[in-house]
Amino acid sequence: MEKCRYYWYVIALLLLPLSGFVRSNDLYNARLNSANINPDKIFLLIDKSDYRLYLYEDVTLRKIYKVVFGNKDQSDKLSEGDRRTPEGTFHILSKRFDNRWSRFLLIDYPNEDSWQKFYQRQSKGALSGNASIGGGIGIHGVEYNAGIRDSYVEGRINWTLGCISMKNADVNELYEVIKVGTPVVIRR
Repeated sequence: MEKCRYYWYVIALLLLPLSGFVRSNDLYNARLNSANINPDKIFLLIDKSDYRLYLYEDVTLRKIYKVVFGNKDQSDKLSEGDRRTPEGTFHILSKRFDNRWSRFLLIDYPNEDSWQKFYQRQSKGALSGNASIGGGIGIHGVEYNAGIRDSYVEGRINWTLGCISMKNADVNELYEVIKVGTPVVIRR
């Protein structure tokens, strides 16, 4: 009996995307605040190939944000200065108001996995022995004082040094609902 119920749950989950309960446009326009979401259950999925940040609460997709990166080359970050966005599983290390980018959510890059990939690349000769891994990667808004506007995000114009950039209103909303320690998965 329990096994049968499990199969029904699996079938329902497979059919749910086909049912049209939630239109993707609704997920771009949904408004989140600390009263309607549990920060302890949030995780972020950043997909570089489709320029999107997906905010999940537990297993429910609650919001989709448009984002841009540092480079059209969507491969993994190799070293400091390559303007690539790292791939892997990270966490929000700190949050702060920022004069340049409205809000800044620092991720824990480089973490242990990042260092492991970096050393492997050096040992295989893909990176020089004096290469630096870099750091200071985060999620932030656009830089209005430098002439960079929300239209860069809409137009998928990559401009950062490897960070993830969002519209200022979006990063402000995200800042209010997530906490330090929130998991962040970045993939291609």
